[in-house]
Amino acid sequence: MQRPRVAPYLTVSPAAGAIAFYTAAFGAQQRALMPSVDGMRIAHCELAINGGSVMLADVFPELGHARMPLPGEQVTASVSLEYDKAHEVDDIVARATQLGAKVETQPTNTFWGTRYAALRDPFGHRWILNAPLDSSGG
Repeated sequence: MQRPRVAPYLTVSPAAGAIAFYTAAFGAQQRALMPSVDGMRIAHCELAINGGSVMLADVFPELGHARMPLPGEQVTASVSLEYDKAHEVDDIVARATQLGAKVETQPTNTFWGTRYAALRDPFGHRWILNAPLDSSGG
């Protein structure tokens, strides 16, 4: 499978915990995993999520290039996931909150014609969920 031309790359620690969360909450499937030379962290992981890719790695402060969000810090980038059915948004929000995510916007029918929700995962990253409204209204 060819990798998407654009994919978010998250710095998150512990990366192994994030991989477990994204697998359970979003149905992610691991495409690649490279442990670091220290054997303690993940240097790179690629996850297939909802037809796209999200890449991630543990923080490596000794390299000085990236850091993970500080506790309570608002991450300014978001990962947007588009689904086919409105009920999928509700199902994923329910599953993600049971796993420790915090809802920022409860699933709602929007004036722009989607079922929309926003949540923050336990690692500080924001996820936006959208699906077209169906005839059942959600």
